[in-house]
Amino acid sequence: MEPAGRGEAPRGVKRNVSVYQRILLKLSGEALAGSQHFGLNAERVTELAREVKAVWEMGADVGIVVGGGNFFRGVAAAAQNMDRVTADHMGMLATVMNALGLQDALEKLDVPVRVMTAIHLQQVAEPYIRRRALRHLEKRRVVIFAGGTSNPYFSTDTAAALRALEIQADVVIKATGVDGVYDKDPRKNGDAVRYESVSYREVLAQALGVMDASAVAMCRDNNLPIIVFNLNEPGNILRVARGEAVGTTIR
Repeated sequence: MEPAGRGEAPRGVKRNVSVYQRILLKLSGEALAGSQHFGLNAERVTELAREVKAVWEMGADVGIVVGGGNFFRGVAAAAQNMDRVTADHMGMLATVMNALGLQDALEKLDVPVRVMTAIHLQQVAEPYIRRRALRHLEKRRVVIFAGGTSNPYFSTDTAAALRALEIQADVVIKATGVDGVYDKDPRKNGDAVRYESVSYREVLAQALGVMDASAVAMCRDNNLPIIVFNLNEPGNILRVARGEAVGTTIR
């Protein structure tokens, strides 16, 4: 069988096996809040944990970066009168709460999992050390990366791109509230057109806004594909892992 390039599905692959050896899943904090829009929705977190388990059972190594927008975002209106560095640090702490909630849900499904944080909170999680993260993945543990990059002014999108490169992931899959990348906001424009595939250059030149420019540029410079898909469609994480045509691929 002809070998596949990075991020590409090998020909003739079985559909009950992940086409990617290692995946970095980017989840927003809002995804964990579900319909309640704030905090953690236990039912929604369990649903997401089941989908992650299904991908893990197909043989893929899974790393996850979680946002914190369901609790606090450094660029939100609530933070407008705050020092930006302080607000961003609060957002990083929010990602740790989400990571711990997702860890708990995965453990209840008998999935081995570790939370690693870029900021030191050793009473609740391991500090992020690249070699240790790689070892966890080699031992078939799901690794949840919290605390962003530990630096203010960087989003969790950038953290996702950075961690994906550090753990040598084959693809970044970003779960969103829309079913891919559009030429304009589909929630505001009924004539918006969805791309099945789009280049990094087009995303940056047209400011399509699907991810932070720094994250897209980092993936472009290292030839790491990004798949953007709708998380609200049950089973989509599994479909992406199988190599099915879901959402938009940025390559």
